[in-house]
Amino acid sequence: MSRVCMFCGRSTKIGKMIARRGLAKRKGGVGLKTTGISPRTFKPNVQNVRAFVGGSMVRVRVCARCIKSNVVRKGVGARKIA
Repeated sequence: MSRVCMFCGRSTKIGKMIARRGLAKRKGGVGLKTTGISPRTFKPNVQNVRAFVGGSMVRVRVCARCIKSNVVRKGVGARKIA
């Protein structure tokens, strides 16, 4: 099962971790040196929730941002919006 939000399509993104050493020039040093670059992943906070979709209660995978911004009405106590 993939880590993708059903409503906004948010999914895993790929980035890099950059390890640096030294003191910044503005702090009196000679500058930061990059000592390593390694790959990493940014994963969305996707949760399984029961929500109203198309007038019926369905189990969906939704990111926390969609839940917080009321894109999806979740929970057993949620009422249908006419």
